[in-house]
Amino acid sequence: MHRFLGADGARDPYTPFVGCCAATVEHYDLDLDYDVEDNGLEARAILSCRALHDTDRIELDLTELAVTDVRFGTGGLGGLLGGRRVRADHRGSRLVLTLPRVVAAGEAFTLTVAYEGYPESLDGPWGEIGWAELDDGVLVAGQPTGSSTWFPCVDHPSHKATYRVAVHADADYEVVVHGELESVVERDGERHWVYTSRVPLPPYLATVQIGPYERHELSGSRVPQYLVCSRKRRKKAEKTFAEQGRMIEVFNDWFGPYPFPSYTVVVVDESLEDPFECYACSVFGKNQLGTDWEEQRLVAHELAHQWFGNSLVLSAWQDIWLNEGFASYAEWIWSETSGDRPARWHAEKAHRTLSKMRQDLVIGDPGQVRLFDDVVYVRGALTVHAIRETVGEDAFRTLLRGWATANRDGWVSTAGFREHLRGFVPRDRWAEVDGLLDAWLLRRELPALP
Repeated sequence: MHRFLGADGARDPYTPFVGCCAATVEHYDLDLDYDVEDNGLEARAILSCRALHDTDRIELDLTELAVTDVRFGTGGLGGLLGGRRVRADHRGSRLVLTLPRVVAAGEAFTLTVAYEGYPESLDGPWGEIGWAELDDGVLVAGQPTGSSTWFPCVDHPSHKATYRVAVHADADYEVVVHGELESVVERDGERHWVYTSRVPLPPYLATVQIGPYERHELSGSRVPQYLVCSRKRRKKAEKTFAEQGRMIEVFNDWFGPYPFPSYTVVVVDESLEDPFECYACSVFGKNQLGTDWEEQRLVAHELAHQWFGNSLVLSAWQDIWLNEGFASYAEWIWSETSGDRPARWHAEKAHRTLSKMRQDLVIGDPGQVRLFDDVVYVRGALTVHAIRETVGEDAFRTLLRGWATANRDGWVSTAGFREHLRGFVPRDRWAEVDGLLDAWLLRRELPALP
């Protein structure tokens, strides 16, 4: 699945160094043989692609890892044995493939890439992202362009695909991959895990988590929940996520049904700067466990991303406030529905905090370097609250649920949200709500809270 960024399929200006304008990948079939002890990876990726225009040149994102063979095929003939060899030019993070013939616009074809090496994080404008070797295991945080550290892909949210991922690792380790666990077989001291995700997702939501973990079920929701952590973290982790089932039910009411078959939380045995979300999964550091508000708001925030960011995927990174503003506002929704402080209290506190800061960021276009700036999160949440105060409680609840359900498994943009918001006020108030969004999203000055 692909959504053009513009009429010509131009690259995202926030991440001009990734992506492909010639083709999209509709399915990834990944086979990963991983040695935890030395961080060695031998892998094969079969990409089911479709040409976006006539071309004999495809560009993929793949960082550092060595490509040993690439084959091209059509009609199901694309394996390393049956496909035609492809000339590959791998420079830095770009894998440029020259096909043996021109593929026509709309034509389906496969690329089979064999590769190996020692994956490592990518150091970019947002810090280290992608594959990270832990003291005992692996963590993968793909947002926004880190997926190229472990498989060849078109690493932009405008390109979605389904996945099958097989991982072969030492039997002492638990493996978590985005999607649903289809099978796990132990043989000759290894476990062979197979996960599938049938809902198309962008590469940055794909993940692999490997560690000396145990898997436990959590209760409290009709949605199956799993906790994956080491034995020594289990007790504190279970307390941390004890209310998560109730959060799911609250968010089901506010945002519509939980969008995926299950939800898994992974707790790593190291400290993280921030937890992060993946497809139907979130990852927390050992330092983010606890039952106080600061920890519980993180649980709510990452859960809310399953709707805002994972089901509703951005067309372009410029609109990041649609992810972080709504997930941050979900923290306040949980606070007031769980009997803690109302959203208005949190909004007023956040507004006071921002008013003391330099007003130098336009959150509707924050720029590449400040894509994940705290102001995007907080002012984004304030924007949502300003809408709530402007349209009224009943309309706001309908607006919020309608936005999440109408765009389920789709792409979203600020322009699309503006049109959605207009549907909840009379035509003679369109200028008012347009002005509200302009003030909060497109100007630096902090507006007054309605």
